[in-house]
Amino acid sequence: MMKEFREFAMRGNVLELAIAVVLGAAFGKIVTALVENIIMPIVGIILGGVNFSALAVTVGNAEVTYGIFIQAVIDFIIVAFAIFLFVKLINRFKRKEEAKEAAAPVVDPQTELLTEIRDLLKNKRV
Repeated sequence: MMKEFREFAMRGNVLELAIAVVLGAAFGKIVTALVENIIMPIVGIILGGVNFSALAVTVGNAEVTYGIFIQAVIDFIIVAFAIFLFVKLINRFKRKEEAKEAAAPVVDPQTELLTEIRDLLKNKRV
């Protein structure tokens, strides 16, 4: 069972997923810092000094902090947009690579060998 687990854990897709999760968490922290410390203060200034994280409503003894929710939605939109741009960039590079591969003529190895032999024979005659 331990051997099977090791094989499963070392499979390429699992390692790639683990790396993606770690990088995603780090990217999320960067975006959260960007939103909390740069974007939201600017939005607050534009909207007349509104601090979203302080927005709350008290219902009985409970305090509903809907400003934090608004900030989380903005975080999500920024992360989703950044990922969209990243995927779009990767797809552009893939299309360029596919175009290069499609443009390169596919030569049969036998035909290539025969062409080389022909060229060598031509050079010997001259």
